Amino acid sequence: MKKILILADGIVAKQFLNKLVDLSSNKNRYYVVYYHEKTLPSKRPDNFRFFNFDPTSYSKISTVLEEEFYQITIAMSTKMDTEESYKNIRRVNKDVQIVILDKWNMQIEDEDLFLLNANEILANRLIDYLPDIPIIAQNIGLGIGEVMELKVPFGSAYVYRHVGSIEQKHWRIAAIYRKGRLILPTPETMIRPNDLIVIIGEPSVLKSIYKSIKRELGQFPMPFGNNIYLLIDMLEMSDSEMDRLINDAMLFHSKLKSKKLIIRVINPTYNKMYDKIKSYRSSHIEVFFEYKDLEIKDLVKKDCQHSDIGLIIVNNKVLENYKRLFYTLKLPVLKIGLSSFHKIKEGVIITDMPKILENVSSIIFDVLTQLGLDLIFYDFDPDNSGKNRNLIEHFENLSQIFKQNIKIKTSKTNPVRELKSRNDYLQFVLFTEDIIEADIFSIFSKKMDELSYMLKDAYQLFLPIDLA
Repeated sequence: MKKILILADGIVAKQFLNKLVDLSSNKNRYYVVYYHEKTLPSKRPDNFRFFNFDPTSYSKISTVLEEEFYQITIAMSTKMDTEESYKNIRRVNKDVQIVILDKWNMQIEDEDLFLLNANEILANRLIDYLPDIPIIAQNIGLGIGEVMELKVPFGSAYVYRHVGSIEQKHWRIAAIYRKGRLILPTPETMIRPNDLIVIIGEPSVLKSIYKSIKRELGQFPMPFGNNIYLLIDMLEMSDSEMDRLINDAMLFHSKLKSKKLIIRVINPTYNKMYDKIKSYRSSHIEVFFEYKDLEIKDLVKKDCQHSDIGLIIVNNKVLENYKRLFYTLKLPVLKIGLSSFHKIKEGVIITDMPKILENVSSIIFDVLTQLGLDLIFYDFDPDNSGKNRNLIEHFENLSQIFKQNIKIKTSKTNPVRELKSRNDYLQFVLFTEDIIEADIFSIFSKKMDELSYMLKDAYQLFLPIDLA
């Protein structure tokens, strides 16, 4: 049983003592020195002893200090009484741990003294009640932000996702509070709107996760970047190919929440098309011609790193030539099709990796919402295993939230055969390593995303799967 000395005076001291006596599990022994009867709690437990005298009196406090205390707490109403009481204690005991309720920003050098700044505590609590501000545990663990509480907004990218589908590197979802009930999450637990979640991890990582959870749809190409990057090779493309690329890029730029369209032209040729491309320069379209014989991979990497690129637009030939480079950049790549943007009727999903697809589902709905497209989800399940059941539930929930129509097409035959005859859709494809290795023999593959790569006539958005 530890002995604790408390010097108490004022409203805060009264509240403190009332809370202290209500702690039924409290086995410490308390000695309370007070000025006024009104400071005392209504209950007087057996483990409390009370002394009514002025704690600034050295002769009186020194008598009480004959006891060996584990800790002394000073919660006084005036700065003078606090300072004098502290000095009296240190005259008797140089090493005992002292905690002072500090309302005056006191400056005292003492290794065994903890100044509890009342103004800072109140300010922190006021901030906690502001919307869209994470609550960081102050007195748990290290108290540096490794424990955070936040509410999941209705339009969050994390809504209706299973905890197991969320990649948690250097952080974890430790608890979920829903309608006043504590839920200890399992991989199958689904996050719902207005859930209060407790996350733990590296403070710098949690700040990033907080922004990710709070980010609502309608922001793509964020969080990858703010700008769209169009790569044109004048030596390899015909005038009609360049026209189609630029027109589609400008349409996507006008519909997506991108800040700028950046057109990078390599191997420029001086002709009418050169002048036409140059004329597109404006406040929101930048055009750069590269005249030097540089390594294309190095040029694209540099552009993406320094121009805040969030989406790359290419044609099929450029994608084929540089798909390994695009894979390493970890950015979405839009490959335009042979029709035109205006002929796109819907978004399409086929996959055999449901967990990874759920991880990028918020990006898919973000794009669909901005482009105004409905979604067809091909549930290819020849074995009737139900492997996509949770994923379909997740997408149906998201479709209701964002008022996006979704059609589930269950099929035992490979849907790639059906889609091969069409080019009026935007397909969402997971940018896996299998796509890098894909070639003409991929038609014999059993992997959906590798097979999808063979749909070269369609519009396809390749999504990086290595997301935080």
